[in-house]
Amino acid sequence: MTRNVALGIDIGGSGIKGALVDLDAGDFASDRLRIETPQESTPANVAAVVGEIVTNFADELGDGPIGLTIPAIVQHGVTLSAANIHPSWVNCPAQQIFADALGRDVVLVNDADAAGVAEVKFGAARGNPGLVIVTTLGTGIGSAIIYRGVLVPNSELGHLEIDGYDAEKRAAASIRTKEGLSWDEYVPRLQRYYETVEFLFSPDLLVVGGGVSKKADKFLPKLKLRTPIVPAELQNRAGIIGAAVLAVDESGH
Repeated sequence: MTRNVALGIDIGGSGIKGALVDLDAGDFASDRLRIETPQESTPANVAAVVGEIVTNFADELGDGPIGLTIPAIVQHGVTLSAANIHPSWVNCPAQQIFADALGRDVVLVNDADAAGVAEVKFGAARGNPGLVIVTTLGTGIGSAIIYRGVLVPNSELGHLEIDGYDAEKRAAASIRTKEGLSWDEYVPRLQRYYETVEFLFSPDLLVVGGGVSKKADKFLPKLKLRTPIVPAELQNRAGIIGAAVLAVDESGH
């Protein structure tokens, strides 16, 4: 039997957020609960906060699946990197740590991958039958590659080397703020980034997420690409929704 409700939890550098997700509607089925990320954001400390969120939703969730996002490369449940979280996550059997702490199965995924899956299933790329690349412009640049609805995980396109630079060191939204760039000064950096992604992958659609996508009218119309490029629709709900979708897909519930 296919469940239509799952719990999605989005682990970030400053906050850990969770909500029940209605997988038919593609939206929250409960209020979102946010708890500050522990200052010492070790796996054990983060798992304790995740446990609080799971307990909060336990009655409504029952034995339903749980999806977790994390700002790290996740390969077969092991986190291979750590962005804005404690370095002890590197080469950590994180999915098993969460499963042991919670006493139940969980599915752990990269945060940008989760957001990308949500945008393809319920957001700006809904119904697109081809190759979709979702990028999140924030502190760095996250990315998700989805082909015909299937995620190709851990793409890390923010770390493409372009003109001798790690791409996110030039084109992340945080760099625009840090360097005090006007939109007109920032657009050429985005142009260079997206034309490179376009050349390498020939996608059918590019989706731009992250907080800066709320101001998409300031930069997207100025980009000159073959590929349609549109703002993300789900904003800060995307990670939680995508985590819930992937939890159901991978757990077989």
